[in-house]
Amino acid sequence: MVGASGPVTRMRAPHDGGHRQSPWPFLMSEPAPLTLKSSTFRQQREANWQALETLVARADRRGVTALSAEDLARLPLLYRAALSSLSVARAIALDRHLLLYLEDLALRAFFVVYAPRRSWLASCGHFLRVGFPAAAKAARWHILAALVCVLAGTAAGFVLASHDEAWVTALIPAGMAAGRGPGSTRQDLLQHEIFAPWPGWSDSFGVFATFLFEHNTMVGIYCLSLGIAGGLPTAALMLYQGLIFGAFLALHADRGLLIDCLGWVSIHGVTEFGAIIICGAGGFLMGEKLLAPGRYTRADSLAMHGETISRLAVGGMLLFLLAACLEGGLRQLVASTPWRFVIGFGTGAAWITYLAAPRRSLAR
Repeated sequence: MVGASGPVTRMRAPHDGGHRQSPWPFLMSEPAPLTLKSSTFRQQREANWQALETLVARADRRGVTALSAEDLARLPLLYRAALSSLSVARAIALDRHLLLYLEDLALRAFFVVYAPRRSWLASCGHFLRVGFPAAAKAARWHILAALVCVLAGTAAGFVLASHDEAWVTALIPAGMAAGRGPGSTRQDLLQHEIFAPWPGWSDSFGVFATFLFEHNTMVGIYCLSLGIAGGLPTAALMLYQGLIFGAFLALHADRGLLIDCLGWVSIHGVTEFGAIIICGAGGFLMGEKLLAPGRYTRADSLAMHGETISRLAVGGMLLFLLAACLEGGLRQLVASTPWRFVIGFGTGAAWITYLAAPRRSLAR
C-alpha cells in the first residue's frame, strides 16, 4: 500500500499459537478471589467475642461469683475489645446482623461488668438507710424553699377564704372538695368527715388508699418534673397546694372545727406534705442546675446531680404510699383528736430524725 509520504508496510501480528495477546493485559487477567470485609473482620475477632459471651452467659446463670479470678481479670479486657469492635464495625458499615450481635453482646457485658454487687434486697436497704437521707441532706436548702412555698400558699389561702368563702369553691377542685363548701354545716363536717365511721378494710385500703396514692403521686411527679422549666412552675404548684390547704382550714375554722380538722389531717398530712415538699425540692434542684450550672454545661450539671434528684423522687413516692395507707385506713380508725395529734407529731418527729440523723457512711 502506498501512502502520501511513501509505501506503508502492513504489519502482521506474530503467531501466538492460537492465544491472542491483549494490549491491555490487566483487563484480561484472572479475577482475584473476593473477601468480604465483614468476613475478615469476624475471623480476626470472633474468638474474643465467643470468650466474652461465655463469661457473660455464666454470670447471667450463676452470678459474678461463679467466675474465677482469671475470668474476672479477663472480663473487662474482653468487654473493651468488644466495644472497640463495635466502634470499628459502625465506622466501616459492616452487615447489620453483625452490628446487632455486637450491640447485644456489649449491652449484656455492660450489666455484668458494672452491675451492683449487692442483691436487690440489699440495694433497697442501702437506699433506705443511706441513699434517701443523703439526698435529703444534699437538698436541704431546696427542701426549705419548698416548705416556704407551701406555708406561704397556706397562709394566703386561709386569709382569702376567711374573708370570702367563695374562695373555697374557687381554690379547691370539685373532686377534692367532695361536696364540702360554703354550704357545709358544722354537723355535716363532723359526722361525714372528721368523725365519719370507718368504711372497712376493703374500702379503706383497697379502694380509697389506691386512689389517694395515684392522685398524690401524680402531683409529686408534676412538682419534680416541672423543674425542667427552671423551677418556677414547681414553685407555682407548691403555692397552689398551700392555697388549697389554707382554704380548707378556713372553712373548718369558720365552723369552730379548726383544732379537730388539724388533728384529722395530721395523721396523714405530715407524711403527705413531706412527700410533696421532697418532690418539690427535687424540682428546685433540677431548676437550679439548669439555670446556674456553674463551670459545667447544663447537661453535665444535670448528670452530676441526677442521682440525688432520682433518690428524692423515689423517696417521695415511698412517702406517698405510706401517706395513702395512713389516710385510707388509720385516719378514720382513730376517732380521737388528741390521739390523732400524737400520731401526726410522732410521724413528723420520726421523719425528721430519719432524714437528719448523722450517718457513719454516705458511701454509695
